[in-house]
Amino acid sequence: MKEASVISEIADLMYAFLPGSGNGKTAFPLAANEAGVGALWQPGSKLPALTQLLTSTLENHRNRFCPLITAIIRQSMTWRRGRGEPLTREEVEQLNAQLLRVSFQIPELNDADFLDTLPRREPVSNKQATPTGPSEEKMAALSLQLLEVSKLDAQPRGYAFETLLRDLFDAFGLAPRASFRNPGEQIDGSFMLEGETYLLEAKWQNNASAIGDLDRFANKVNRQAKWARGLLISNSGFTPEGLTAFGKASTSIICMDGLDLHDSLSRRLSLNEVISRKARRAVETGNPFVRVRDLFSY
Repeated sequence: MKEASVISEIADLMYAFLPGSGNGKTAFPLAANEAGVGALWQPGSKLPALTQLLTSTLENHRNRFCPLITAIIRQSMTWRRGRGEPLTREEVEQLNAQLLRVSFQIPELNDADFLDTLPRREPVSNKQATPTGPSEEKMAALSLQLLEVSKLDAQPRGYAFETLLRDLFDAFGLAPRASFRNPGEQIDGSFMLEGETYLLEAKWQNNASAIGDLDRFANKVNRQAKWARGLLISNSGFTPEGLTAFGKASTSIICMDGLDLHDSLSRRLSLNEVISRKARRAVETGNPFVRVRDLFSY
């Protein structure tokens, strides 16, 4: 049980070290091949695949665990440097500390000369930090608000759902805008994240959203400026057929469902981080909908 917990933490830390697939030079499955455990990489969502790779290697090929970690670090140094986000000394030192908890120490990663070659994170300002997220009390209130919306009749529920989402985005400093009309169409709202503008579609209906719902929202987004993005939140989820068909299209839409909202609120996750991870996974996999619980380990 202890090893499983530590492996989960290591997977969370190493998630940003490499892509799940790549250009033939740097990716988790390529590092696994280099370490002789390539057969243990299972394609799919990156975090579960990485966790399974580390777990299976530790359980079944323990002598290959350190070579796997070393291969990941070596490829990560190249990949992250090419992205302008070099692997930092603090990340490797944190990894070394986690490895000790499962009785591993890799001399190369603890070598002082090697660590000195890695850049350090930017120093934290001594100025008073401004809170970047809502308080525990606010998050609890939003969770209760979501529960109250679910008790409403269909007609008032749609408006209450939009109000909840606007309150949620506002709590995380995403500058939400209420619903508005463009010529010939209704937009449920918009918000800003990391300099990107997202249009919002909020649906609370009995049936899962199908390809028609996805296509209609995509058309709204595509009619705006070419840099516009979209977030479709469907409380009842999405049909598998719709997601499969929609995932083949060139689009800048990401999706959330009611379970995603519940998980985000109950686990006090940063909405900014939830949307950022969903957007990144969509770019990496072409899948517009990856569950929050697959993006954040418990």
